[in-house]
Amino acid sequence: MNFHAIQSIYQFEMARTFRTLLQSIASPVLSTSLYFIVFGSAIGSRIQEIDGIHYGSFIVPGLVMLSLLTESISNASFGIYFPKFNGTIYEILSAPVTMWEVVIGYVGAAATKSLMLGVLMLITASFFVPIRIDHPFLMVFFLLLTCISFSLFGFVIGIWADSFEKLQMIPMLVITPLVFLGGSFYSIQMLPSFWQKISMFNPVLYLVSGFRYSFFERADVALSVSITMILVFLSVCLFVTWLIFRTGYKIKN
Repeated sequence: MNFHAIQSIYQFEMARTFRTLLQSIASPVLSTSLYFIVFGSAIGSRIQEIDGIHYGSFIVPGLVMLSLLTESISNASFGIYFPKFNGTIYEILSAPVTMWEVVIGYVGAAATKSLMLGVLMLITASFFVPIRIDHPFLMVFFLLLTCISFSLFGFVIGIWADSFEKLQMIPMLVITPLVFLGGSFYSIQMLPSFWQKISMFNPVLYLVSGFRYSFFERADVALSVSITMILVFLSVCLFVTWLIFRTGYKIKN
């Protein structure tokens, strides 16, 4: 394992984050604060509690998950797309590094950024609503696996995309709607039975549900199912990444 190569890619990506703190960190935290203000005052005045949990506290896991998913994908996809865009990816491909060393460097940096962002959002949320975490180790487990899995997903999108528009297409048109419809701001038990069944086909529901369980021991689906789903998604992303480097899809041509 070439740790110097991993360290170089990781440090380069992290340095880019610290050069753009306003866009990378401040903007998502500000957006989350606005969510708390809007949803807490507008909807929270009408929905006091869900399953015995204050509504403002109930939406914290959903808001954190919304930012984690979108930021993980965006960070990783832009990180690998930019070398493709300016042609420097050939320097990486010709260097004595393996595909997994490249993936660990880029995905590790993207996951680190998202993890930092998730922690900052939890701190920000504590200023607006009371937060309790019943299972801190489980919360960290979901944070790490979500950041790594969706950073890998973003890495795949960055390889696939051939324009800046495509980089934003999946996070904006697919991931964000799925998060909003995945029980981030409500419990699916509040929906009619037909829509509850439809919601079960939303993969993000299992992430939000498992993450919320680590806070309040309340979940829309079984914890074991949530853990299985995130592990399956991680495995699929690893396989697709291996396949991309194995075939050279949109890298060697």
